[in-house]
Amino acid sequence: MFISTPHVKRLAVAGAIAGVASLFLAGCTTTDDLETPAESGGTVRIAEVNELSSFNTGTADGNVDINNQLDYFTQGDFFHLDDTASLVYDEGFGTVELLSEDPLSVKYTVNDDVVWSDGESIDADDMLLGWAAQSGYFDDADAEATVGTTYFSPAGSTTGLDQMAFPEVGDDGKSITVTYSGPYADWTLFSPMSVPAHVLAEQAGFEPDGMIAILEAATEGNVDAPVETNADLRAVADFWNNGYATSSLPSDSSLYLSSGPFVVSSWDPAQSVTLSVNDTYTGDLAPVGIDQIVVRFIADANAQVQALQNGEVDIINPQASADTLSSLEALTGVKVLTGDTGSYDHVDLNFAAGGVFADANVREAFLKTIPREQILDAIIRPLDPEAELLNSQIFFPGVNGYDEATSTNGSDAYDTVDISGATALLAGATPTVRLAYSNANTNRVDAFLAIQASAAEAGFIVVDGGLPADQWGDALALPETWDAFIFGWSTVGAGVLGVPQLFDSASDSNFGGFSDPAADALMDQLLATTDAETQVELQVGVEKALWAGGFGLPMYILPGVIAFGPNVDGIEYSPWQTGPIWNFWDWTMAA
Repeated sequence: MFISTPHVKRLAVAGAIAGVASLFLAGCTTTDDLETPAESGGTVRIAEVNELSSFNTGTADGNVDINNQLDYFTQGDFFHLDDTASLVYDEGFGTVELLSEDPLSVKYTVNDDVVWSDGESIDADDMLLGWAAQSGYFDDADAEATVGTTYFSPAGSTTGLDQMAFPEVGDDGKSITVTYSGPYADWTLFSPMSVPAHVLAEQAGFEPDGMIAILEAATEGNVDAPVETNADLRAVADFWNNGYATSSLPSDSSLYLSSGPFVVSSWDPAQSVTLSVNDTYTGDLAPVGIDQIVVRFIADANAQVQALQNGEVDIINPQASADTLSSLEALTGVKVLTGDTGSYDHVDLNFAAGGVFADANVREAFLKTIPREQILDAIIRPLDPEAELLNSQIFFPGVNGYDEATSTNGSDAYDTVDISGATALLAGATPTVRLAYSNANTNRVDAFLAIQASAAEAGFIVVDGGLPADQWGDALALPETWDAFIFGWSTVGAGVLGVPQLFDSASDSNFGGFSDPAADALMDQLLATTDAETQVELQVGVEKALWAGGFGLPMYILPGVIAFGPNVDGIEYSPWQTGPIWNFWDWTMAA
């Protein structure tokens, strides 16, 4: 999964956490200068692995690569992150003003001419909805969720955001001001944008202009004194959580409104989705001479290369492999960009009570059988002979904190396979493990087969839980269907919010249900800390808890490759989650 969501900039499934590694080819390289550009036609065609599954990327289920890619084209926001993970404000959308550092107070104002694609103005009701969905302000459920209510289910942790007071509406409904009761490390990465409030209100059974009244009437949550569930807020939150998931273009066009340069105009399931120019967009990020984006769903890397060669697509960002890179470099009229990525593959375990990994000995035994070095040799070292195992769940090599974390977190116990140690821990048991992964991803197929064979030597029966490209992302949120999962995380490269998003006990993106109260306390401190060195210390403490608890194993950082044909200019490499589309407003059709 992926990001550039118009909310807190979060991790998305398919990637990483903090910083960037130095691997594969240093920086960015190109091959094959374009000498014979084709005629411009106003349409750019992009290949993507997975199919669209939701029009709300703010939920844990909706926070996947392809949904965020479409979101990046179609949703405006106060800022974006560039190819260096630096914050760039979009003055064509609105302004963010720091009013006070103590208490921390921030004002968000949307420009007067900014509207949804149905012509409805973007106002304070939209921002209040985005704030409510992300902050956990109204929640009063206890840690075990046995009493009280949790309303919205955002992709990221509410820790830190839950200290915001109810925002103050101003400027004739064009601004909100949020004030925090304490420091918040990632306040610059918070945006109060989400789905359109007038649509959500109507879908939940209320008047389109009723969102502010619904939120103002609700009671602030207090876990020490939970109250009866607010039926109106429950209806709003339920639709926000579930109403935007889809496998085809909704018949109700209000469910995919745009506030950005493009709007979804058609969707051919299992084939492609088409974006057309949003005529109501008045901002600064619309490409010149491009009036249509077609995203084709092509899971196989070889098929993506073939489609590029045949002129069926203009841009591909396939899974990097030596064969793929060799095939691309052999093509005429194609430019290839390679470099580092902010993504890594890993194996996570399911901690469900009564499940196979509820037993700490079984967790440790299984992790001891994972042949990480063998997997690295087969998948990554053909591209980068110097590649090393990733031994941190939080830091990347070369980033401040990585050396300290890896020297103290206990990762060295898993540098090599230990079948005898695993066998001793099992004491004659033969546990069955359903290992899930995307079977459209050849790297993960290879990793599964290697793990299955190695684990069998210790007595594990590893069942093939491979899923198609359009199903594995949803399965992450269904822990009853898997015991272990091979997948990836991709980072925006900024902030520390990704740590509690993945590992906090209460986070919906902590798919395996890992829980450690001491680690939760460290993460609470992390989000209230702005000192960089203290942030490192706290994250190292979380690292130790993750490895001691058997959360799972990181395996390797993913190298990246982007290739594009002669129809489009302006493509630049980015290692972060937006990949080749990070600067789509700079694209032009080749002359």
